Amino acid sequence: MSYSEDELISISALAHYSYCPRRCALIHIEQAWEENLFTAQGRLMHERAHSETRETRGNITTARGLPLRSLRLGLVDKADVVEFHRQPASVAQPFPVEYKRGKPKVESCDKIQLCAQAMCLEEMLNVAVLDGAIFYGTTNRRFDVAFDDLLRRETEETARATHALLDAGVTPPPEHRKSCESCSLLHGCFPKALRPGRSAVAYINTIWDSL
Repeated sequence: MSYSEDELISISALAHYSYCPRRCALIHIEQAWEENLFTAQGRLMHERAHSETRETRGNITTARGLPLRSLRLGLVDKADVVEFHRQPASVAQPFPVEYKRGKPKVESCDKIQLCAQAMCLEEMLNVAVLDGAIFYGTTNRRFDVAFDDLLRRETEETARATHALLDAGVTPPPEHRKSCESCSLLHGCFPKALRPGRSAVAYINTIWDSL
């Protein structure tokens, strides 16, 4: 299967879907977004990474804000950083680096986003991309990610599921989880108030009882 140009979706939508399908729909279908301190810090980090500059140090050329596209997966976006490691008697090896404000997550959403970038690079450059890294601002460290078969399958499945969600144009109902408390869309999502089987009256009563 191959997607057309007007069917392409953002790679970041895959990370949003993997973290929470409802969050993905709120952002990419309903165009909802709430800025807070953490999202502002993350936005500034990505703006610096997307400066579209290129520099070479030793055997590594670093490209920032590199456009990415995959017609096979139906994806488009910009990479934060792609390092091209020159190898003797071979083509330069792409090494994507994704920048995140926080710290490593239990969920695989960040790894899926990075793997999708790698698969775009493979399609664009016709070269194997074996690994990359995620830089987390809180820990100020890189964490290497290997693009093994399991992660590639999970990335492809997430791409298909995200396309299906956005094509349907229907926002899933809320499902309250521990990760909701750190979500920037918490107050617009109402995961506790709107979950199936709970009435608005019951939710309002719990608010009054807590006052």
